[in-house]
Amino acid sequence: MSLESSTVYKCLEKKTLILGFEVIDLFVMSVLLCLLNFIFAESALKIFFTFGPVGILAILLRVMKMGKAENYLMHWLRFQFTPGIYRAWALTTNKNALIQMKQKGAFKYAGFKSRKPS
Repeated sequence: MSLESSTVYKCLEKKTLILGFEVIDLFVMSVLLCLLNFIFAESALKIFFTFGPVGILAILLRVMKMGKAENYLMHWLRFQFTPGIYRAWALTTNKNALIQMKQKGAFKYAGFKSRKPS
């Protein structure tokens, strides 16, 4: 009777990096490169106007993400494009049963006193 064994990779938790950049970083840089190539397609200095800003962005991303968590750019972009107020629960509406009971005065008969500012 023999024991079956299989190979197990040791680095399952390792980040996926290509040339030191995460996949989302490469996606952002390639979108910028495509956009600049589309805009400056007929320019004589096309290579400087397309690859220059992308190279600067690559250097900025490398410096900005030093010591940051995985998928930092994706989380930062999501934070920038979402509304400015974060709540743990949704706002209350008038459909709430307790609010309707308070508005109808049901608490007076149940022995509860309503707190009204004086």
